[in-house]
Amino acid sequence: MSHIVFKNFSFQYEAQTNPTLKNINLEIKQGEKILIAGPSGSGKSTLGHCINGLIPFSYHGKIDGELLINGKNYHETSIHDISGEIGTVLQDQDGQFVGLSVGEDVAFFYENHNVNQKDMFTGVKASLESVDMMAFIDETPHNLSGGQKQRVSLAGILTTNTGILLFDEPLANLDPVSAKHALELIDGIKKDKGSTIIIIEHRIEDVLLSGVDRVIVMEEGIIVADMHPDELLPTDILVNAGLREPLYVEALKAIGVTISPHDAISKIENIKVYKENVIQWFKNAKTQEVVERKTILKCERLDFRYYLDAPWVIKDVSFDIQKGELLAILGNNGAGKSTLLKLISGIIKQNKGDIILAGESLNEQTIKQRSRRIGYVMQNPNHMITKVKIFDEVAFGLRNAEVPEIEVEERVFEALKVCGLYKMRNWPVSALSYGQKKRVTIASILVMKPEIIILDEPTAGQDYRNYKEFMGFVNELRKSGVSVVIITHDMQLALEYADRAVVLSKGSVLRRAGVSEIMADKALMQQANLRATSLSDLAMLVGEEMESAFLSRYNYYMGGLNHE
Repeated sequence: MSHIVFKNFSFQYEAQTNPTLKNINLEIKQGEKILIAGPSGSGKSTLGHCINGLIPFSYHGKIDGELLINGKNYHETSIHDISGEIGTVLQDQDGQFVGLSVGEDVAFFYENHNVNQKDMFTGVKASLESVDMMAFIDETPHNLSGGQKQRVSLAGILTTNTGILLFDEPLANLDPVSAKHALELIDGIKKDKGSTIIIIEHRIEDVLLSGVDRVIVMEEGIIVADMHPDELLPTDILVNAGLREPLYVEALKAIGVTISPHDAISKIENIKVYKENVIQWFKNAKTQEVVERKTILKCERLDFRYYLDAPWVIKDVSFDIQKGELLAILGNNGAGKSTLLKLISGIIKQNKGDIILAGESLNEQTIKQRSRRIGYVMQNPNHMITKVKIFDEVAFGLRNAEVPEIEVEERVFEALKVCGLYKMRNWPVSALSYGQKKRVTIASILVMKPEIIILDEPTAGQDYRNYKEFMGFVNELRKSGVSVVIITHDMQLALEYADRAVVLSKGSVLRRAGVSEIMADKALMQQANLRATSLSDLAMLVGEEMESAFLSRYNYYMGGLNHE
């Protein structure tokens, strides 16, 4: 039986001149687990909005064709009826929370369906315990971290009895281990309730490794592929759509392996059939030379807590940043990464310790003084942007510092050219994409001519095409001698772009080393709640003791290919 059927279905938003979805024909059967993937603007979220009723009840437009859910055209009824059939976890959890506390929010479904209070408390407790959030039952949802918000949303889904569950970017704000746990929770729901699972997600590898029945690939509003992962992975469909293949698949193709659908490598354990190919490539691969750099900033024995008698968020942290390097700060949700870099930028001040920039202590400097040398770019550009026009946004810091207007214009133009935004200098910020807004926030920092730029989760929620474009831009910044520090959950981003990494756990530094060395240290990875990428599985074909060398050589090899 098909749960969901699209027949020659098209949708056009009221404010647009062309359809976002074009002639969609798709069937999703009861109990299936489906991944919907596509680059930004491909229509995948719009497809999800059609399924969960946000279209047409919240987002209006023209519908052609037919959409049936459990044999009924629910778009002719109400969103309340649809919500009884389909449970949704939105990408933006802040837009989904309705309770004043975590407990109230998770209880929302029960309250709407007149569940008695005793059963309500039991259900809420069980749901929060299953996502390890019971300790936050009285916390306000909006005070939680991104990863914690995601878990609360999952807990809310666990209280429902809907047969279809739709997850829109469920992994966007989660560290690798938490993402794996979230997918295990989703699979647990599927197993226990027999639910139909639909996942819309950029992180294709994570979802595929958890197992799916089919992958739907969308591009420019149409479905370009609908097939089992074993049929999809040998093709170039994902790459041609601007998506990233699972890393082990990308690596096998890069070293010259021809993948067969019959090898069923959607199950990663089956890559052993290519063992000899991997070993032979490794023997011939070159090793990257170590680049010596000068230290520009030192953190010496930093301690920080938010108020007296509170637990220490940062404990005895020491590390350095080198001129022109890209340093990754790694760690699970709540490890203290963002707090540490707020200390460096001066947003908050440490209780103990010293921060030394180019031989000068910053302890007595104000945030305004530090901002001229250390720039901090938040994860969400909308939290930084305050002006209507791009030029004025980038000029804001200089004008605040009372720099003469002639110099302001000169420096803003220079920063906009570096960021690829000069032609848009008089545009309204609202006309930009999310990735372009990120560039505006970097330009507004770059114009101050800082020695260090800090980026908080710079690629979160971006598709692979935008990821590559953005990180290529960051690499260009480094060539000018600017040091770049990134907070990231993405171990592959760190491996590809970072010279070194600092691993944090519970506010303390566990290790400072190259990313390949860190990924090869299994005890460290487990302690820091980090998860190696699937490249480590390929490295195991060569031998566990060679994992760090394999990762380093492969990264150097791919860097060469990308710059040919």
